[in-house]
Amino acid sequence: MASCPTAFFCNHAATASPWSSSRTGTRRSFCRRSSVKATINAKLDQKTSLQYKKLGDSDLVISEITLGTMTFGEQNTEKEAHEILSYAFENGINALDTAEAYPIPIKKETQGSTDRFISSWLKSQPRDKVILATKVSGYSETASYLRDNATVLRVDAANIKESVEKSLKRLGTDYIDLIQIHWPDRYVPLFGAYSYDFSKWRPSVPFVEQLKAFQELIDEGKVRYIGVSNETSYGVMEFVHAAKVEGLPKIVSIQNSYSLLVRTRFEIDLVEVCHPKNYNIGLLAYSPLGGGSLTGKYIDINSEAAKNGRLNLFPRYMERYNKSIAREATIKYIETAKKHGLTPVQLALGFARDRPFVTSSIVGATSVNQLKEDIDAFLLTERPLPPEVVADIEDIFKRYKDPTIF
Repeated sequence: MASCPTAFFCNHAATASPWSSSRTGTRRSFCRRSSVKATINAKLDQKTSLQYKKLGDSDLVISEITLGTMTFGEQNTEKEAHEILSYAFENGINALDTAEAYPIPIKKETQGSTDRFISSWLKSQPRDKVILATKVSGYSETASYLRDNATVLRVDAANIKESVEKSLKRLGTDYIDLIQIHWPDRYVPLFGAYSYDFSKWRPSVPFVEQLKAFQELIDEGKVRYIGVSNETSYGVMEFVHAAKVEGLPKIVSIQNSYSLLVRTRFEIDLVEVCHPKNYNIGLLAYSPLGGGSLTGKYIDINSEAAKNGRLNLFPRYMERYNKSIAREATIKYIETAKKHGLTPVQLALGFARDRPFVTSSIVGATSVNQLKEDIDAFLLTERPLPPEVVADIEDIFKRYKDPTIF
């Protein structure tokens, strides 16, 4: 199990794209799509603002894009982080996602830098206008340095409280809007592992104990709402059941990977659990660009964009996108985007945007130009995607169901 957090910590953000100048630093673009008569892009004068949704049963009204920040302190300087944060909030984003373990990839030397960069920016912002989400780390035998005196990280009362207290201090705030368990305390197949290994089962911290610890923090005014991340339907159900039986706080969110390349696990299982008519748990979808793969920049592995991408900068980062048929599927999606006058980014983010069970998509960017491209994809791409585009997406999906598995 110790290897799972390591694999995860190699990141789940979207980065550069060779299809536009904002992601490559060149003048090459996909502007020739304007010559396509049946273009699906909305005209610039039809630009609207981002949309907002209520997150689960909470009173948090969250923008359809949440800013991912895990590059802050690794790929981004403090100045760059502030520029990205300011652009995000000036353009309608009202939520940001961080974690005690960030930046990615996890290193003792840089741990906490993301929070500190956010803190220095947050000092000049009205706190009540920022939905601040962070995460407490799950079970880990390799990141024990996150605690003062631990050999193994667990999600028990002591670890939860220490994590929150340290996060509050780093972030320079007296409360956290949403705290999520980054990955479970119990064994589950994570970060590219898709088969449950019975031999890896281990005793885990009871769900009730975890919820009681969060209840105390809520009562103290240090946390507003709680959620989970990288979780299964079993875990979600157990948390919901324990909360109901014991009168403890209910989880309002789940932060799991979801994109054109990673659909099946959520769509055939968790979506039912999270349905508003069932348990009403909002999905915060991370990696809607498939770790940057869906931008198309890794198709030419010798390009500058590919060489400077995270999959190459950090070789252990999401190997499932490098060592699978995901590349083949990505090519099909890029061809579909071109067919309909869209960029790969517009197709991928438009798809995630339109899913009824996605409350907000977590989008990471290492530059303001990248973030602008992502926001524009939400705003300028026809909403919802036309039926003919969706039909082509589904045709590809029938052939490449979760291609990162293979």
